[in-house]
Amino acid sequence: MTSHKRRTGRRRALVGGLAAFGVTGAALVTTGLLAPAGAAPAAVPAWPTAKGEKPVATTIEVSGTYDGKLKRFSGTGALGSDGQDESQRPLFVLKDGAVLKNVVLGTPAADGVHCLGSCTLQNVWWENVGEDAATFKGTSAGAVYSVYGGGAKGASDKVFQFNGAGKLVVTKFQVSDFGKLVRSCGNCKKQYQRTIIVNDVDVTVPGTSLVGVNANYGDTASLRNVRIHGDTKKKIKPCTRFTGNNTGKEPKETGSGPDGTTCRYTASDVTYD
Repeated sequence: MTSHKRRTGRRRALVGGLAAFGVTGAALVTTGLLAPAGAAPAAVPAWPTAKGEKPVATTIEVSGTYDGKLKRFSGTGALGSDGQDESQRPLFVLKDGAVLKNVVLGTPAADGVHCLGSCTLQNVWWENVGEDAATFKGTSAGAVYSVYGGGAKGASDKVFQFNGAGKLVVTKFQVSDFGKLVRSCGNCKKQYQRTIIVNDVDVTVPGTSLVGVNANYGDTASLRNVRIHGDTKKKIKPCTRFTGNNTGKEPKETGSGPDGTTCRYTASDVTYD
């Protein structure tokens, strides 16, 4: 979590095809072949129907693989909040190398999912994002966080909060009614250089921006085959640059759009309809 202000509110990988993005390790397992830039928009996949309910009163800690079998997990008791309180606990904490798959997070979802190191979120769905959908907190520059499939709705601010070090890869995801899809922490006490890759993603309005990165810390965001629906006036910013800090102050926005250094994409990589 971060302290800056919030708004109210096909498994096959080719090493050569991913090398340009530096996708290795866990990301190779969950990241499909990069779709060609400028590919025609496809229909947004339907959301799954939850197969049962599971109330969560205490954070579930995951080592190895946790298969939720598409049950709906909702917070209760101390986890029974879907607000913007920074002190909330998550429904799931994933230890280094853990995999969380086939999970529907219902309402309330508290602070969603925390990854303490490299992790994979596969086919995970947030029906109504609480404070954040997932927060990535590993401290190793070699950490890889992979989000493959799934989707999120109703994020009054951020969907994915990137507080730690390493690389975040978001593939075949869908998001609607959100503030930001991914935000590199703008004012954490400990700052890192972060790499973000967003590929083959469907975005539906309303929304503000896809990725926010700190140019002064060397962050990069690479976008490919992003389809933005319902935004013919192109109000959603694909990539926004900030000057981050470690003092807790609100970070300053310095620009948006492709620049070949921090925001790495071309006009053909993002389509609007």
